[in-house]
Amino acid sequence: MRIPAHSVCTAIRDDIVAGVHERGGRLTEEVLARRYGVSRVPVREALRTLEAEGFVVTRRHAGACVAEPTEQEAADLLEMRVLLEPLGASRAAQRRTEAHLKVLRGLVRLGQERARQGNSDDLRSLSGWFHETLAQATGSPALTSALTQLRHKIAWMYAVEGPSDPVEYWAEHGAIVDAVARGDGDRARSVTALHTERASAGHRLRFASGAGRADRVRNSQHAVNMPSGRH
Repeated sequence: MRIPAHSVCTAIRDDIVAGVHERGGRLTEEVLARRYGVSRVPVREALRTLEAEGFVVTRRHAGACVAEPTEQEAADLLEMRVLLEPLGASRAAQRRTEAHLKVLRGLVRLGQERARQGNSDDLRSLSGWFHETLAQATGSPALTSALTQLRHKIAWMYAVEGPSDPVEYWAEHGAIVDAVARGDGDRARSVTALHTERASAGHRLRFASGAGRADRVRNSQHAVNMPSGRH
């Protein structure tokens, strides 16, 4: 069975974001193919995609390597997010489907429940699903892709502190959904802008630390056609 390149791409990207492949580290097709249990062809295609996304660079005499973004590039990502997420919410208010609303409302209910219980691990995942669904509700493949790539890159470059008031944080999610449900693009844009600016304050740049990462690369086996524990 041929594993599609997009599945290999997702697996490599996930490991880059998680720090398994350290910044500046080489990404050889042979090693990656063995690690993910695929041939070199989908690995080669995946590396081209990841280079276009900015996760990988090709260096003379070294080949494909994990990119090493600067602090300014990282700061630009947060600024882009502050601009794009409100735009996405405004578009979602105009183009969302009832299916999108059902999922968004369900995530808000779960988030509010977990916030009252103080379950921070669940809140992080629920927030990611919320913003992913909101991006899909824009009805714009280009905007959805841009927002998705931003989330991946920000997760790669920043450690995120939990909100000081999780209940209020999820009340903001609820306000976004209310505006989207009413088709009020201006309101969706404004409440999302405020939410995004507040959330950005909790981001702290990750400092490179290679300790233990090389061992994880050597010892971990992560075939892309096997279930992964990280979703």
